Amino acid sequence: MSFRSLLELDARLSDRFRVAEKPGFLRNLAVFFAHSGDSWFWWAALIIIWFFSNSTWKKWGVVEFFGILGLAGVVLVIKFLVRRERPQGEWGGIYRNTDPHSFPSGHSARSFLIAVVGTVLAPPWLATALWVWAPLVSLARVAMGVHYLSDVVAGSALGVIVALIGLQIYPPMVDWLSALVGFPLW
Repeated sequence: MSFRSLLELDARLSDRFRVAEKPGFLRNLAVFFAHSGDSWFWWAALIIIWFFSNSTWKKWGVVEFFGILGLAGVVLVIKFLVRRERPQGEWGGIYRNTDPHSFPSGHSARSFLIAVVGTVLAPPWLATALWVWAPLVSLARVAMGVHYLSDVVAGSALGVIVALIGLQIYPPMVDWLSALVGFPLW
């Protein structure tokens, strides 16, 4: 099977998940989950958590915040190297205008990074909720026509890998950042 035929298969399979042009409950649910992985939403939530929570939640918030930031850089580099165009469609104009490249899915990468870090640093109830949420974000991105299935699979794997690497280096990094800003981050 050639690379071109794999891309065509990916496009056909992705199209089967698509609900962007079909009004109704599934589309509304997909819109909700597709947006729930937006970086601005998570950055705002994590900043609020840092200001209004105890040290356990602050620790989780700081690690998630810097993990998301580092992951964004990795995703952007890969997107500009690969330059795969997003699927055709009307929904998601903000994504299409600010980031015309689809591979890998930044939303999928971010949601799986958040779930992995949550597994290590968040309470079990939240970790479980995050592992249910992360695949729903990925599938919603395909359902709304802003990604192909291979984009979200690659993004999910990338998010897990970056999270696992980040969890290996976070204690010394947070100590360094605390010294840099002049106060403990948690």
